[in-house]
Amino acid sequence: MHRSGTTMAWNVFKFCTALRGLGSIMILLVLGVVGVTYYAVVLTNYGPALSQGGLDSLAALTILILFHFLLAMLLWSYFSVVFTDPGVVPPNWRPSTDEERGESDPLNSLEFVGLQADSSSNPRVRFCRKCNQLKPSRCHHCSVCGRCVLKMDHHCVWVVNCVGALNYKYFLLFLFYTFLETTLVTLVLMPHFIAFFSDEEIPGTPGTLATTFLAFVLNLAFALSVMGFLIMHISLVAGNTTTIEAYEKKTSTKWRYDLGKKKNFEQVSC
Repeated sequence: MHRSGTTMAWNVFKFCTALRGLGSIMILLVLGVVGVTYYAVVLTNYGPALSQGGLDSLAALTILILFHFLLAMLLWSYFSVVFTDPGVVPPNWRPSTDEERGESDPLNSLEFVGLQADSSSNPRVRFCRKCNQLKPSRCHHCSVCGRCVLKMDHHCVWVVNCVGALNYKYFLLFLFYTFLETTLVTLVLMPHFIAFFSDEEIPGTPGTLATTFLAFVLNLAFALSVMGFLIMHISLVAGNTTTIEAYEKKTSTKWRYDLGKKKNFEQVSC
C-alpha cells in the first residue's frame, strides 16, 4: 500500500479512538439526525406535496418511496453492525499449523508453555497478555471492548462496537446506504435551502424552515464525510487489508492475504 493510503487510514483510526468515551450517546445522535431528516423531508416538504396532484405529486411519491427504502436499509445495516459480534477467539483456541509462516507442523506442548511465559520467544504464534490466550493471525486486542477481535478493523464509537470479521460486511453496507441516503436528502432539500437566500416568500412556519435548513446542512456534511470513509474502506477491501493492518504492515510488493480484488470482496460479503 502506498504511504498516502497508510496515513489516511491511521488518521481515521485515531479519530475513532479519540471519540470512544462518548459511548451510546452516538447512537442517540444518529437517531436524532434521522429524526430531523425525516421530519424535514416527509412531514414538512414532500408529504404535503402528495395532495397537490399532477407531476408534483408523482415526483413527491417517487422521492418518498426511494427515501424510505434507503432509510430502511440504512437502519438495518446500522443496527446489524451494532448488535453483531465482530468475532472473538474461541475458548482454548490452539493453532493446528504455523499460521505465521505457513508451515504444516503443529506446535508441541513445550513450545506452547514457552509462549505463555514469553510470546516473543517464538514468533510463530501471537499471544495476548491481556486476555492471557493465543490469538490467530489478523486478530487484535481492543482496549475498549477488553477482548481480542478476529480480523479487527477498528473500534468505532458511531456503532459502539468493534468492526471485525463478522460485522465488517454490515459496516460497509452502512457506509454505502448512508452515503446514498444523505446524498438523496441533500439533493431534494437543496431547492428549499436555496430559497432561504432568495427574495421570494417561503411557505411554512419558522420552526419548519429551521428544521429544513438544519437537515440540509447535516446531510450535506454527512454525505461528504461518509464518501471519504466509503472510498477508503473500498480500497482496503480491494487489497484485503484492515485499517489497523494498513498502518502496521511494511510496504511490500505483495500483501500475503491479497487474493485478488474479486475474491477479496467475496470474502467480505459471505
